[in-house]
Amino acid sequence: MRVLAKKPFRFTGWHMTAILFAFFGVVIAVNVLMARLAVHTFSGVVVENSYDASQAFDRWLDEAAREQALGWHARVARQTDGRIAVTLAGKGLEDAVLTGEGWHPLGRLADRNLTFHRMGKGVSGDFISDQALPDGRWRLRLKVQAGGHVWRANERL
Repeated sequence: MRVLAKKPFRFTGWHMTAILFAFFGVVIAVNVLMARLAVHTFSGVVVENSYDASQAFDRWLDEAAREQALGWHARVARQTDGRIAVTLAGKGLEDAVLTGEGWHPLGRLADRNLTFHRMGKGVSGDFISDQALPDGRWRLRLKVQAGGHVWRANERL
């Protein structure tokens, strides 16, 4: 019986070509996938005119500082019926009026305006929305007006 000797492996140009094609094929495939995901999941939150927005930027910072100085906080929760419960905490919220907007961060569902009314009687900071939001990921833009002050918050639901 004759034993055949194994030929030693020899790395050739064809091997290198296959490695390069595989490497760049993976890189290009991942880039195409990420670009498609970025385009299809963009929330579309931009400004109409970037120059006008830049001119208002300092004013926006001043408003944010005033709102933060109020010390108000909000806690949000979805009820089983889809309505949104909001608990406001802070001083001077006895006559608070709460409004809001629900927006889907992936832009798949239309924005929903929300109106809130107080739960129970008295000076409680507990509010419930009159409208329900469908299941899914939502962001809430809340606006509280109380005592001549305006406070805004963005909350994840």
